[in-house]
Amino acid sequence: MKQFLILGLIMILSLTVLASSAEDAFAAAVRGNAGFTSNTLAPNDDGFTGLVGLGFTIDFFGQMFSSTYVNNNGNITFDNPLSTFTPFDLLSTNSVIMAPFFADVDTRQAPGDGSSAVTYGTDTVNGRPAFGVNWINVDCYGLGSSPTGFNDFQIVLIDRSDTGPGNFDIEFNIDTIMWESGQASGSDPQCTGGASARVGFSDGSTNSLELPGSGVPGAFLDSGPAATSLIQNSQNNQNVLGRYVFEVREGIPEGQMMGSLIGGEVIPTATTSLLLAGIQSSSWLIPVSLSIIGIGVIIIIRR
Repeated sequence: MKQFLILGLIMILSLTVLASSAEDAFAAAVRGNAGFTSNTLAPNDDGFTGLVGLGFTIDFFGQMFSSTYVNNNGNITFDNPLSTFTPFDLLSTNSVIMAPFFADVDTRQAPGDGSSAVTYGTDTVNGRPAFGVNWINVDCYGLGSSPTGFNDFQIVLIDRSDTGPGNFDIEFNIDTIMWESGQASGSDPQCTGGASARVGFSDGSTNSLELPGSGVPGAFLDSGPAATSLIQNSQNNQNVLGRYVFEVREGIPEGQMMGSLIGGEVIPTATTSLLLAGIQSSSWLIPVSLSIIGIGVIIIIRR
């Protein structure tokens, strides 16, 4: 049953330009750590690894994990492996999932297409243990037609137990998004349209987030709208386009988020934002960056 929390009137605290024009956008967010390429998920369609050690323990909404499943289709899961190729709504899933770009990835390397397999492993970031998964130069699932290009994206989990037990950072790092869905998910021959990619995370229960543009055809593409194109925006790291950072402390994601849930939807980011000190649902408290012009009423939904 959904519970509604109305946070009354809010005031504009800052006006921030969060997106550059499509002509000026260039992302170099993917980290080049050699350790993140030390293991390879053999070329496949809809495959996954067994449990893989992170090298440290994370506290994700009160659940402790030290290993994960690496899934070919742009996500990692912590409860069960996932072969689903058409992305589902992360706001209502029962899977414990983190998805830098949940869509139908096919790494079987059709002759001459030049695509690559998924790699993963451990390394360090800023002196801290880290676990990373690379979907670099990956193809979509097609039915004999080639897409207009490949996608480059990554997830990195960074141990921050120096700030408290189980603390960690989530990074979604995006360099190139040329396609958004597979042809078995209703796309056109260029792998655009259809049931489009979703980006976000869920604890499989009452807490979840999707970035603006999830499930919206064209929204995440490099050529997409400035408000939602993944390479034209960033999260908690305005100096690196394409990098979306969520600091998880005592199990709870902190930092400015790109949107908040309203009626089960996510408010898209625009050129004007409201910076709140924090938004309280009945389960967690986070500072949020919301894109609403003027003064309004925000409704947070908790399942």
